[in-house]
Amino acid sequence: MTILHEPVEGWTEPGAADRLALMEHTETVAMVGVSANPARPSNFVATYLLSSSTDFDVYFVNPVADEILGQPCYPSLADLPLVPDLVDVFRRPADLPGVASEAIDIGAKAFWVQLGLWSPEAAHLANEAGLDVVMDHCLKIEHARFHGGLHLSGFDTGVVDSRRSRRRH
Repeated sequence: MTILHEPVEGWTEPGAADRLALMEHTETVAMVGVSANPARPSNFVATYLLSSSTDFDVYFVNPVADEILGQPCYPSLADLPLVPDLVDVFRRPADLPGVASEAIDIGAKAFWVQLGLWSPEAAHLANEAGLDVVMDHCLKIEHARFHGGLHLSGFDTGVVDSRRSRRRH
């Protein structure tokens, strides 16, 4: 089933090659709305991003938690000790324009809205400010897809690999 999204004036949804290029140029990720609850998708994604499967430096933004997965949490993007390359958002659609404004204000380069989330207003704000914008895609799924780590458990097992075999017959 294809879900039709409301278009965003002046913004074209990035294709797979664009998303890969964005990830390849990303060193730091700020996860906004990450949950301490291991049953929540944001916690699962955080676990993956902190694993050896990625090279990202990951920072958590959650105003009601001091620590998640052994990492400190910051109350807002402005409280981070650095400017993240990419802001990965797990918040309600109504909150997305505000988070986009925060990402713009701190000088982030990219605004990534998780799977199932879409906000034309947030995308328009971020795009107009020059940020790369991705919506309705999961950073974990996209990373694993391009790096041979897509597995039922969500982690790179090293068993299933999309890379061409170097073994000779």
